[in-house]
Amino acid sequence: MSEIKAQVYKDPRPAEYFDHIHDWTRNNDPTWVYDMVRAALTPLAVGLYRARAIGTENVPADGPVLLAPNHFSNMDHFFAGVYLRRHIRFMAKSQLFGAPVLTQIFKYGGVFPVRRGYKDKEAFETVRQIFQRDGMVLVYAEGGRSRTGGLGEAKPGIGRIALENGIPVVPVAIHGSASVRKWKKMVLPKVTVQFGEPMTFPVVPDATREQQLDCSKEVFDKVKKMYTALDEKGRRGVKQALREKVSPEPGRTIQP
Repeated sequence: MSEIKAQVYKDPRPAEYFDHIHDWTRNNDPTWVYDMVRAALTPLAVGLYRARAIGTENVPADGPVLLAPNHFSNMDHFFAGVYLRRHIRFMAKSQLFGAPVLTQIFKYGGVFPVRRGYKDKEAFETVRQIFQRDGMVLVYAEGGRSRTGGLGEAKPGIGRIALENGIPVVPVAIHGSASVRKWKKMVLPKVTVQFGEPMTFPVVPDATREQQLDCSKEVFDKVKKMYTALDEKGRRGVKQALREKVSPEPGRTIQP
């Protein structure tokens, strides 16, 4: 098996290139563009990829909240948002921004950039201001797409956000999206998005990288457990386990 080439993370464009997106995002909610894109892609997500959601009631109906999913596919944005009424603001790698039309769709549709490989304070300031306006933000726990077909490792980003802002963090397991590209081979995955119970952490204004990473790992451990249960029990088995008030984690029962 050939080794996967390392990704080039650093965006050569200056931070100022993205100022107009951050400025707009901090002061505005997603426009009709968000609803248009969701309406256009929902039939694809629900019909072709058979996306279904578990635990949407765990996502707070209002107030600031951070969604922390695993990440396999560019469709994960849409899988996460299909069954939620609230608008999600997505942190995405800055390399996605450039083509004028796509940049406008991203900007007005709720996506803002992070310059991976840099200490991008602007991205985290945008997150903070979205929370001040009671918004919901999605940041991938692994910091980017897993390229191995399996879950990756947590990065400190979600821990930093949680500790700086003291907002609820909802772990999210997206199962099945690793096979999204296999439709060309007539393999259509069945995608399940499970939203876990919100987690809260005390505010630590000057948290060290180690503290941030520990927090991220704690959240991602929940994601891994939900993902493993979906892998072993399937969607139906997990739902049945939840109905019976049995933990979907293999071999563990919730005590009354």
